[in-house]
Amino acid sequence: MDACRLKPIDRQTLWDRAYAELRNALLAGRFAPGERIVLREIAGELGISLTPVRDAVNHLIAERVLERGTGGQGGGATVPFLDAEQFRQLTIMRADIEARAALEAAAHAGDADLARLQDCLAAMRRSIDNERQRYLDLHRQFHFGIYALADMPVVHDVIENLWLRCGPVLTAVLPEYVPYIKRADHHEAALRALARRDGQAVADAIRRDITEAGAYIHRLLKEPAAAGG
Repeated sequence: MDACRLKPIDRQTLWDRAYAELRNALLAGRFAPGERIVLREIAGELGISLTPVRDAVNHLIAERVLERGTGGQGGGATVPFLDAEQFRQLTIMRADIEARAALEAAAHAGDADLARLQDCLAAMRRSIDNERQRYLDLHRQFHFGIYALADMPVVHDVIENLWLRCGPVLTAVLPEYVPYIKRADHHEAALRALARRDGQAVADAIRRDITEAGAYIHRLLKEPAAAGG
C-alpha cells in the first residue's frame, strides 16, 4: 500500500519556479514601468496555485525589484517607475561592476565562447529594427555570456539584480535608442578585445556601452519632468 502513496509536491520547487520565471520575464523586458503584475494571471500562465506566485512576488518586492500593489498581498505588484536620478545611480553601479566582470572574463574566454558570442551579436544586428523583444533577449544573452566567463557567482548575482531594476526602462526607451545603438557598436569592440584576451579593453568597451547608453536614457527620463516645469 505504501508503494502506491502519492509523494508530496515540494512547495519550495514551485516557489523557485515562479521566482525564476518572473525574474527572467523582468530581465527580458516583458513588463513595462508601471505595469501591474496580477497574481492570478501569472499563476495561470505557469499552471500553479496562487501561493507560490505570491511568495515569489513578495520576495521580488523585498528586493525592491517590484512594488506592492494597492490591494496588499492579494493585490499583486507593479513594476516601479525609475526616475532620472535613480537610473543614474544604477548606471554608475552597473558600469563599475560589469566592467570588472568583463575584465575577469578575458582570462577564461575560449574559442567556443567567442563563437557563441559572435553568433549572438550577429542575431542582435538582424533583429534590432523589427524584433524588439528578440533584440532585448539577445542583448541580455550577450552581456551575461561575457560575465559568466568571469566565474564570479556573487558578482553575477549583483549584476542580475541591477539589470532587474533597469530592464523595464530599457524596454520602454528602446525605439528611441535604436539609431544610437547603430552608430556606436561597443558590443563589437568588446568582442574583438575578448578575442585578443585583452581584459582592460573588454572592460573599457563594456563601461562605454553602459555609460553612454545610461547618459542617453538619463536625458530621456529627465525630459517629461523638464516639460512639466
